[in-house]
Parts: sequence; structure tokens; C-alpha cells
Amino acid sequence: MAETDPLVIFTPSGKRGRVAAGTPVLTAARQLGVDLDSVCGGRGICSKCQVTPSYGAHAKHGITVREDALTAFNAVEERYDRVRGLKPGRRLGCQAQVMADVVIDVPPESQVHKQVVRKRAEARDIVLDPAIRLHYVEVPEPDMHAPEGDLERLLAALKSEMGLETLGFDLHLLASLQKTLRAGKWGVTAAVHRHGPPQVIALWPGFHDKAHGIAVDIGSTTIAGHLTDLATGEVLASSGIMNPQIRFGEDVMSRVSHAMMNPGGAAELTTAVREGLNALIDALVEEAGIDKDTLLDSAFVMNPVMHHLFLGLDPYELGQAPFALATGAAQSLRAVDLGLDLAPGARAYVLPLIAGHVGADAAAVALSEQPHKSDDLVLVVDVGTNAEILLGDRTGVQACSSPTGPAFEGAQISAGQRAAPGAIERVEIDPVTKEPRFRVIGSDLWSDEPGFAEVIAETGLTGICGSGIIEVMAEMRMAGIVDAKGLIGTAEETGTPRCVADGRTQAYVLWEGDENHPRITVTNNDIRAIQMAKAALYAGARLLMDKRCVDKVDRVVLAGAFGAHISPRHAMVLGMIPDVPLDKVTSAGNAAGTGARIALLNRGARAEIEAVVRAIEKIETAVEPRFQEHFVAATAMPNAADPFPLLRAAVPLPEPSFTGGEAGGGRRRRRRG
Repeated sequence: MAETDPLVIFTPSGKRGRVAAGTPVLTAARQLGVDLDSVCGGRGICSKCQVTPSYGAHAKHGITVREDALTAFNAVEERYDRVRGLKPGRRLGCQAQVMADVVIDVPPESQVHKQVVRKRAEARDIVLDPAIRLHYVEVPEPDMHAPEGDLERLLAALKSEMGLETLGFDLHLLASLQKTLRAGKWGVTAAVHRHGPPQVIALWPGFHDKAHGIAVDIGSTTIAGHLTDLATGEVLASSGIMNPQIRFGEDVMSRVSHAMMNPGGAAELTTAVREGLNALIDALVEEAGIDKDTLLDSAFVMNPVMHHLFLGLDPYELGQAPFALATGAAQSLRAVDLGLDLAPGARAYVLPLIAGHVGADAAAVALSEQPHKSDDLVLVVDVGTNAEILLGDRTGVQACSSPTGPAFEGAQISAGQRAAPGAIERVEIDPVTKEPRFRVIGSDLWSDEPGFAEVIAETGLTGICGSGIIEVMAEMRMAGIVDAKGLIGTAEETGTPRCVADGRTQAYVLWEGDENHPRITVTNNDIRAIQMAKAALYAGARLLMDKRCVDKVDRVVLAGAFGAHISPRHAMVLGMIPDVPLDKVTSAGNAAGTGARIALLNRGARAEIEAVVRAIEKIETAVEPRFQEHFVAATAMPNAADPFPLLRAAVPLPEPSFTGGEAGGGRRRRRRG
């Protein structure tokens, strides 16, 4: 394609390429290997190929998308919109044609291999004391000789029942109050919200015993929610979606940039995340089979940029030093004021932020993992697009964030993708033969086991997810295929024909491919992307250790959906985390989500985490002079400065030094990361 042809960039896959002007979006997607569904063969009937173009300036991609980047609505789209309805901003990929540079989001429901959001509810003992309490009372009937109204008699009965001196009443209930009392023959159940001044927020005729809440972790990449019975603590439904904001940028700073550069950009991002949350709420309600009118409370955790956009605050100041928050305090709000489709009187609790780059999700991790109550020195790492790190014990806790970027999620990797059926998630390489074997999501079979071909015929073999790229890189390091500096050796240097030339460097062939699946390789650029991400993670942890004047920690806890699937051994080989005995590295799963559930189910935990956050010492990596020093050393695998004696005692690490086949034995100069 000519350089003058339109550039098409698809999110969330990140795949891009130039196509001829007038190419339908569906055709462009298929040409570029983008996962866009279609059942009707492009006739505009099935609606499976719906996409959302993203207009405006995209600094991350270096383009500005004009309003005429796609052709105008045609008759097929207009008929479909009139009969069945298209969501605002949506287009049919089979009908819309590319006319100029454009960024196009493929929503989860339009993907053939739908996202597997691995954020389940972790089993945890939680003391139940939710903010919502149900009370059944019998109200005295009206008396011509007593002037009190129905509301006054209801509140008097409830205050007597609950031992309260004051009790508020949501105005939205007043219009239906008299009908409710009479329908229940003067016996009613009131839902009282007790976080702050007690308030009646829902009312049912007769006896009612069902109240539910949701705990939500709004991540940069995924949003995960758990619908919970407030009386028992039981999780009735768990679900997750891709964060719809991802079409504006994969990382938070891209979204801040979009808000800064486009009039109304911040409001656009706010609308996107709230619409996504309401879609998630609908899915949770359907899965649990409950009445939405019983969904009375909610707790939310997220990073600072997501926090500001969720609350409708402009994140402009978070895009530049000193990264000032509009507010970091915990918020207790009416759900309707946040545009959330819960019960009419439902409440929303947003956990406090720790600092400008350390969010409520880190506070939730602290609530879940309790480093401030630990007898030993524990490092808690919530691994994600923006890693948040806590280091502490009973004597105090430090916190920082580190910009790892989206590489751990499979972005910036040549064959990378998010976790979905058909993605390689586990890898082993024989250190003698250098031959690999692997497993894909959706199967327990390894690639060298009988029946594997039948498995991938069903799931496909589509790429490598984050845990897979971590394992293959570590296995390559242990097998002597890549050196400590991150350079892949030639076939002659490594002794395996799987190392092949890739431009000026080398690549390792993980999968030869077949007639149905393309070859999958690990390139030096892939390794570089992971080196940058893991170096940022390690540098943040090392900076906190400096602040405590220690050179080791007692144990490491890996948190987050991605952290839950990392092999501690492989993470240590790459030098993602400090050197500790491997049995002292554990997974906390989705600790941020667990912290949100604790806050939902125990109102005392809300006061606890607000106090803990005030006591945490915040470290800003962007202004710490030693961060860059630690980062540079940490680009090596495992590290150029820290010796990692415990790892080396447990795992053999060859020490080759490769040229990568370049003339004169040199290597190309790398851009500073």
C-alpha cells in the first residue's frame, strides 16, 4: 500500500495498516487479522460487525481523525438503525468505508473470540456489617385526632425499632409512600443506609428480605464486578468487560492526553466508562437473576485517572507535575448522580486515593492484604498497565506507582493479545534441544500431547497473552537462547534453527504454524517491550526499599488479574520482583476487587482504610533521582546491579553474550527507554 493510503488502527488489538480508500471496515479488519465478527456475509443484517470510530486527536498514534474518515451512513445502516437501533457512535463495519486515517474500536460483543476477563471473586472471610440494613416495621394507622403524616409515623416507628434519634428519608420515595403503606396493610420493610447520617433509601410493602450490592474494580483495561448478597456476603454473580475507554488509548496518560487535546474529551471518557458500568450491571443482574430494585449499595476502586473520569472530574492536572488530585478523599454518593443504573435510591462508595499516581485500587489492595498489620516486611505488587506497589509492616507502609505500560497485557508484542481462548498462556523450552511446548487458554493439553491439533481447530491459535510472553522469555533466558542483556542469539550461537533472522536482529520461532494458523515468533522488539515494563516495575519496588534502607524483603505478594497468573519462578528469572525464596512469592488474585468487596460488606472497613491511607508514605517515582538508575540496571535479566543469589541457587542461568549476527559482532544502538 502507498503511504498516501488511509492508515487504519484497530483497538483494543493495536493492529494497524494501510488500506485503499473505499475499503469497508470489515474487509480492512480481515486483511489486518483483526477479530471482528460477521455472520451475514456483510449484508448488514446480523449486526455482528458493529464498530465505533474514534474522532479527534490521537497523540499516541500521531494522527487526527476527521469526521469524514468514514463514509456517511448509507441506506442499509439507516434502515438497521431505524428498525433495530444502533448505539450512539456505532457503525456497521460491513457498510462503513475507510476514506482517511482512522482509529476504530471493536467492542467486546463484536469480537469472535470474546475477552476472558480473569477477575474472579477470591474466597475471603469478611465480617458482615454492610451499610444497608433492612427493617420491617408496623406503622400505626392514621387517626383523625392525631395530626402526624404517614411519613412522620413511619420514621417514628423506625427510630424506635433501630434506637435512632435522627433518621432521614430519600425524597424519591415520598410520592409512593402512601400507596406502599396501604399495600402492606401498614407493615413495610425499609432499607436504611448507615454510612454517614442514617437514611431510608428504599421501601417495600410487607416483609422483604433481599438486598444486594456490587463491588467493582475499574481498571484501565478491564472492569470487573461482583454482585453480592448483603445479608450473607455470598457472591451471586461475577462478570467483566473491557473498559470502553480503551478506544481513546490503552494507557491512562493517552486518555489524559485525549481529554486535554479534544474539547469535551473528558466528558466523552466519563460517558464511556459509565455506559460500560451500566452494561456490566445489567450482565450481573441477569446472571444473578435478581430484581434491580434490590441493588442498593456499591463500592468502587480504580486508579486516579479512572477515578477522576468516573466522577466527572477533568484529569488535566494528573497529566503534569505535581500531579495534583482534585480530591483524594473517599466519596459516599448517590449512584444516580454518577449515572449508574442501580435501584433509585442506591448509594456508591468510592475508596480513597493514596496519591496522584497511586489510586483507590492500591488502597483496596492494602485493605485486602493488610501490610500495615504484617509482622514481616511484605512487598505487594498489583501488576497492571500502571503497577501499584506497597511495601510495609506494622511499623509503616510506603507506596508508589510505576508506569509499566500495556506490554504485560499482550500489547506492543508482535503476536501479543489479551487473555482469550486460543492464546498461548504457558510455555516450556527444553534447555538441551531448545524445543518448546505450550498450552493455550481453553485447553489443558500441551502442544506435544495427542489431541492438541483438534483443540486448536476449535479454539484457534491466535497469539500470546501476558503470562505466556513472561514464561517464554524466562524459558528462553534459562535455555540460553537470549542473553542477560536481552539479545536473541543466532542459530549458530544458540544451537537451534528456531532462531531466525528478523531484520537486523533475531527471532525465536515458538510455533511453526500450519495451513490454518500463522507462525508465531518472539522477536527482539518483544523482549525489549517486556524489559522496559519489568524494569519499571522492579525500579519502583527497589525505590521503596531504598526509602526503608533495606536491601531485601521477607515476602512478595502478586496481586491483580495478571499477577494471579504469573509464575513466580519465571517472574524472578526476568527480574520483575526482588530476590526472595520462591516459596515466599504468593498470589493474592484480584486483591483490589477483594478490597472493594470488603468495603461493600463492612462499613467499619471503610473507616479503617481511610485511616490507613492517611498514614501511608507516598513516593513519587517521577521525581526520585535514583529511579532511572534502578530502571537501567533492571533492564538486564534478572538485573545488572542486584546479584539475585537466591534465584541463582535455585535456577540455572546461562551467561551467553550474543552478537545477534550483526557485522563486526556489534549491536545496534538502542533508543533509551
